[in-house]
Amino acid sequence: MATTSGLAFIGSGALLVGLAAGLLLARWRNRRLGRKAEAILEQARQEAERIYREKLLAVQQEVGELREREEERLRKKEADLAQAEERLRGREDRLGKKSNYLEMIEDSLRQDEAELGRLIEMGQKLLAEEQALLERLAGLTQEEAKDYLLKLVEAESERHFARKIAEVERRTKQEAERRARRILADAVQRYALDYAEEATVSAVPLPNDDYKGRIIGRDGRNIRAFEALTGVEVLVDDTPEVVVLSSFHPIRREVARLALERLLEDGRIHPARIEEMVRKAKDRVEELIQEYGEKAAFEAGVDLPAELIVLLGRLHFRTSFGQNQLQHALEVSFLARLLAEEIGIDSKPAKRAGLLHDIGKAVDQEVEGPHALIGADLARRYGEPWPIVNAIAAHHGNVEPATVTAVLIQAADTLSAARPGARKETYERYFQRLEELEKLACAYPQVKEAYAIQAGREVRVILKPEKTTDDAAAKLAYDIARRIEKQIQYPGEIKVTVIRQTQFVETAR
Repeated sequence: MATTSGLAFIGSGALLVGLAAGLLLARWRNRRLGRKAEAILEQARQEAERIYREKLLAVQQEVGELREREEERLRKKEADLAQAEERLRGREDRLGKKSNYLEMIEDSLRQDEAELGRLIEMGQKLLAEEQALLERLAGLTQEEAKDYLLKLVEAESERHFARKIAEVERRTKQEAERRARRILADAVQRYALDYAEEATVSAVPLPNDDYKGRIIGRDGRNIRAFEALTGVEVLVDDTPEVVVLSSFHPIRREVARLALERLLEDGRIHPARIEEMVRKAKDRVEELIQEYGEKAAFEAGVDLPAELIVLLGRLHFRTSFGQNQLQHALEVSFLARLLAEEIGIDSKPAKRAGLLHDIGKAVDQEVEGPHALIGADLARRYGEPWPIVNAIAAHHGNVEPATVTAVLIQAADTLSAARPGARKETYERYFQRLEELEKLACAYPQVKEAYAIQAGREVRVILKPEKTTDDAAAKLAYDIARRIEKQIQYPGEIKVTVIRQTQFVETAR
């Protein structure tokens, strides 16, 4: 028991010693850690102070540079402000001088206004006195003198405007001719088309003269049957080995030519055979009409309905002054397209209207009226748009052209008809046109004589010098030219030359 108590005491003492040793060891470690912590803190404070000094130095340097830049900017701004202030002072000085100058001008204007009022009042008094004096001297009242002065002014105005009209007409005509020549020259230069003259008769060669008797037949029955079926006149004259078919209807003449050629090839010529060949020739001509119409539409690059294709093909057998009308339609289509391209507008309506402009001639022998209006009605009936219809109707002036395309069709049609070799006139129509030109010019009382020269391309008008003046002569030339445009149909252009000349003749003895 005592041993156990002693062991317990010893154990307790050992525990106390262990606790005391642990406390001493812990305190020693704490003091050691405290010294390290103080050393680390000291080192950290020194590092922080170093970094603070470096940052502070950098910031101070940056602040110094920024201060220098701001001071430099302020110095420049102060210099600019000083210059602006100097300019403002200079402007104020100039405005002050201008203000003084304007005040001087105002004073001068007020003086001038007063002087002007005085002069106007004096002038009115003098005018009244002069008017009274003129009335006494002339024996005219104020109203009579006013009428006289108005007549003088009217006469002077007429002379003045006649000169102005002549000058404006000359300049405008020169410019228009220059531009038109360039446009037309470019268009014609880019266009080329072969031309073949058409006539109103067809000559059919015969194998020999014995066929003339066979064509005539017994008692003329063959030739009568042929003429009745074809509607043409067969001329069997003394020309060897040739028979002439005459008709103003080109399609009938073509049917007759084809039928006669087939009869000559077959050799059997009698009324029944003639009827058969004429029927076959008519069928062939209808096929040719279709082919010619399709070919023309293809060459012009225009898509047309079937009805207009047929009408267009009929123009191949129609002539005007010897000019084939289908070739003329193609030519007008090409020229209108080129003119439209030259002036920078859409060329499709121009070439379409040009191709169809004479479509009325395909039926004008069956329908009464101008072919331009007939053609416009046909185009409208077959669904052509209004600009095309107007261009067709207006190409001979039956209606007013409403579009640029219509004007181009007029120009292209005139150009095609007027180019050298395109058409031929009969002598009767040629002399009739010359007589119309001379008669129109002589209708004016101031005209003494008038001559159509240059194949009707120019009219020379001789005036009575005592009945007119040079200024009035210029206006008369203008009036005659406009009247020719309205009343006479002609290809190309006609130059009007008015001559007023006074001669004084004396004889020395």
